[in-house]
Formats: sequence, structure tokens, C-alpha cells
Amino acid sequence: MTKADLVEQVASAIGPGITKKDCALVVDGLLNAVKNALSDHHNIEIRGFGTFKVRRRKSRMARNPRTGDAVEVPARAVPIFKPSKDLRVQVSDRKKVRV
Repeated sequence: MTKADLVEQVASAIGPGITKKDCALVVDGLLNAVKNALSDHHNIEIRGFGTFKVRRRKSRMARNPRTGDAVEVPARAVPIFKPSKDLRVQVSDRKKVRV
């Protein structure tokens, strides 16, 4: 699903009272709010959907697969998503229906 598909679904869910251009602004605003909160290391919890968090990964030693040399991978912050129980159940039920 692309952002354009998401805008299309939001516009159809709202109905004829709002244009796709306005829906695109709403979707962009939501995505920008999520990006800004995560870049400031804030968690975002959406009930019934899931939680977006920033987790800190430690530095570690890795190997270059081509040369076999040891390479240090620096510590970094990575975004993660933890789905809610409701979302996990819904996805699991949908998978059973499609198979």
C-alpha cells in the first residue's frame, strides 16, 4: 500500500465532504507528527493499533563478509513498532481467511 492508496481509503471513509487533497494534507500531517516525535525520542501510543518507540542499539563488532575483517558498528537509535494485541489478532484472523 502506498501513501496515495492510504489517502484514497481515508477519503472514501470520510465521504464526499472532503477532497483527496485535504486528505493528503491530513495523512502528511500525521506522518510528519510521527517522524518528529520519533526523532525527538518520544514514544507514540495509538490505542488498538500499536506503539512506535525509539530503541538504542549498542555498538558491536561485525565482520565484513567479503574480506572477513572485523568492523565496529557504532551505537545508534532505531525506530520500532510494536502492534497492539487487537491488531495482532485481526491480522492473524485475516491470514487464516486468505489461505
